[in-house]
Amino acid sequence: MGAIHTPEQVQLIIAAFAADEEAIIWGRERAINAFGPIWRESPVFFFNEFTDYYAEEMGPVLPKRFWAFERLIGMDELASVKVTTNGWEDDLAGERKNRNGVRRPLNLDPGYIDLGKLILASTKDHLHRIYLQDGIFAETTLYYSQKAWRKLPWTYPDYQSEGYQTFFTECRDRLRRLRRESH
Repeated sequence: MGAIHTPEQVQLIIAAFAADEEAIIWGRERAINAFGPIWRESPVFFFNEFTDYYAEEMGPVLPKRFWAFERLIGMDELASVKVTTNGWEDDLAGERKNRNGVRRPLNLDPGYIDLGKLILASTKDHLHRIYLQDGIFAETTLYYSQKAWRKLPWTYPDYQSEGYQTFFTECRDRLRRLRRESH
């Protein structure tokens, strides 16, 4: 029988996208207040280049970026991070009701990077998602093998892109370095 132990901490990331840059700034400020300084911010990507899934709800052009935080988190914190970010989305939607013709002014998708995987939180259940707590599920979106990120049958097209994966590798490399330094 394996010994029970607490897993090592992981790199918190949040994907943020919105048609309105003010909404991104609003979410970024809250994320920094809640989770601490951002270690690295990705370049801006355009979510709408991969899908129009959110076009009706959020607008047709959706700049997206990732924030990776200085402070590492426990894997068991992911559900509470998702509950928090969903609350912020609701708060902003209430403040900006139908401003710019969008119902949802901001999308914040938290997850974490471990050495072997990228995990995303979701409020939606599906066959490949595992329930965490408080209405939050988690999925392995990518896995790391043979020095590269690998997709799974359910991996979103944008997460398969080279730009995203370059950023994820930077986060993974940092995590690996921090773990080596702590041992």
